[in-house]
Amino acid sequence: MNYMLDEDFDYFYNSKGFGPQINSQPVPASVIESYRGKLPDALLTYWQELGWGGYGNGLLWLVDPREYSDVLNAWLHGTDLYSKDRYHLFAYGAFGDLYAWGERTGPSLHINSPWSMMFPTDNSEKVALGRARQDSLLWNWFGASSKKKFDEEDEDDQPLFDRAVKLLGRLEPGEMYGFVPALALGAPCRLNRLQKVKAVEHLMFLAQVQAPRVMLDIVQEAKKQGLM
Repeated sequence: MNYMLDEDFDYFYNSKGFGPQINSQPVPASVIESYRGKLPDALLTYWQELGWGGYGNGLLWLVDPREYSDVLNAWLHGTDLYSKDRYHLFAYGAFGDLYAWGERTGPSLHINSPWSMMFPTDNSEKVALGRARQDSLLWNWFGASSKKKFDEEDEDDQPLFDRAVKLLGRLEPGEMYGFVPALALGAPCRLNRLQKVKAVEHLMFLAQVQAPRVMLDIVQEAKKQGLM
């Protein structure tokens, strides 16, 4: 692909090795417009120009938030985050890391579903500055992405993704590599414990396995302590 949408996406796609895109699915114009003002304009441009699809040979997927709304609600239910913002899942990793955009707080929620952990941040001060700043937050998210960030390491600290692709085959849209039994139940993190599973079904299952641990927002905590 020669045409790039912005410098950060170009860096993500070409320099970071997430291109070429796979399994592109066109996004209806009506869906794009339904998210106008809820998600950054830059993301809607990606949807319009590239569709939903996979990157890094299926290591990361940009997806239809509507298909994962029940998943997100299942993870948020019972936590303080449930009423904090209105979140939309816009991407997930091959092993079930979920990335959500909050209408008020921006790219503010990372859910590590295999380990049942949630990492909130709060970018509300930047989001409130307008759409241009929201686009900047999204560009920074892509620019800061790396294959290591979305990969999973086994109990010997060795990356799993390439080996999972070789063993189980490349993921299709709506699929992920799931650990069976679940890691949150104490199962070992090994290649031979992985299966190719339907993402929505497996993520819903993982949400019920164990109550997620909501980790400290270190940025907000630093502000409370007067360190920022």
